[in-house]
Amino acid sequence: MARLRNFLDKIKPNFEEGGKLHAFHSVYDGFETFLYTPRTTSAPTGAVHIHDSIDAKRTMIIVVMALMPCFFFGMYNTGYQHQLALGATDFPFWSMLWYGFLTILPRVLVAYVVGLGIEFAFAQWRKEEIQEGFLVTGILVPMICPAEVPLWMLAVAVAFAVIFAKEVFGGTGYNVMNVALVTRAFLFFAYPAQMSGDKVYVAGGTPFGYGTALPDGFAGATPLGQIATQTGPDITLTGIDGQVIDTWQAFLGLIPGSFGETSTLCILIGAVILLATGIASWRIIVSVIAGGLVMGWTANAFATPLYPASYIPAYDQLLLGGFAFAAVFMATDPVTAARTTTGKYIYGFLIGAIAIIIRTYNTGYPEGAMLAVLLMNCFAPLIDYCVVQANIRRRLRRANTKTVNE
Repeated sequence: MARLRNFLDKIKPNFEEGGKLHAFHSVYDGFETFLYTPRTTSAPTGAVHIHDSIDAKRTMIIVVMALMPCFFFGMYNTGYQHQLALGATDFPFWSMLWYGFLTILPRVLVAYVVGLGIEFAFAQWRKEEIQEGFLVTGILVPMICPAEVPLWMLAVAVAFAVIFAKEVFGGTGYNVMNVALVTRAFLFFAYPAQMSGDKVYVAGGTPFGYGTALPDGFAGATPLGQIATQTGPDITLTGIDGQVIDTWQAFLGLIPGSFGETSTLCILIGAVILLATGIASWRIIVSVIAGGLVMGWTANAFATPLYPASYIPAYDQLLLGGFAFAAVFMATDPVTAARTTTGKYIYGFLIGAIAIIIRTYNTGYPEGAMLAVLLMNCFAPLIDYCVVQANIRRRLRRANTKTVNE
């Protein structure tokens, strides 16, 4: 580590004002501050401010750590679903994990290369430091997409989201909507054939020549996709092997779905990490779950054959699709979520309720968590404004009453 520090110090003058590589100062600064704590202080005259031990870099690293259980499970599940589709009866753990790793690796690399490349360019153009925000976004994007989303589509979607949902607003901390979800939304609406249906959620290729390709005609619908095609109250969900998917299997996550969203168990482990470190707001998470349960129970109480998803019990609604992942990792984004205490309850509850409304009453779109979070991202500032104004009015009435009494 000392050699690396010495090497960085040696080449640093080349990137400073007047150096031959000054045009890449932001790139150098980004790598140096990622590897080491900056040596500068906020007050060069000698007096320093008191800093919180949790800065942006540490926050992003903790979120990435919280995502790791879902990421590693997604690697295994990708290989597991692939083997099920081949009709295999033996599922070697390391073989499943390796297949999933080789499948997702190009998507992670594309997301980071495209997203960070654009952020580096904007930082240099603005003469600003590179922010750490994309450290989380880069890994979130492939986790909320099908495992085999085409690389060029992913590159286009990431570029669109970073430029138009983040950089035009000023960069990290100024974006109105969650960048990862904007990427997912762009992919869904621009390339619906590659982002929905019965063929996209089970990896069928041979990444880097590894494994056996699935037949071209293979189809494996997700549980929510199956629900949308059924007509009666007796909803039966089956896996790739034809076995019935019960609540426990849905909780574990060994089912078709987006790469990192299927296991509620792993999502809960991530939630514990985020809550224990104070990164995520428990108010938002609890409110999202409450909104989903209330709306799920209401829909189930008035179930009708016209909307098959209304027959799903409220607790199962929380385990299927991207609901749990959105509640823990998307709705709690501190930049795009509501910031007032009361606002967090309202914001979270509406996300949960709207997600179930979209999922239940729009049979053409069996998942609603993505759109619910993006919609409430837009309304979060309004929610906070209304809460603040209500507090101001209440305090003014209290002040006026006190003045009259005196």
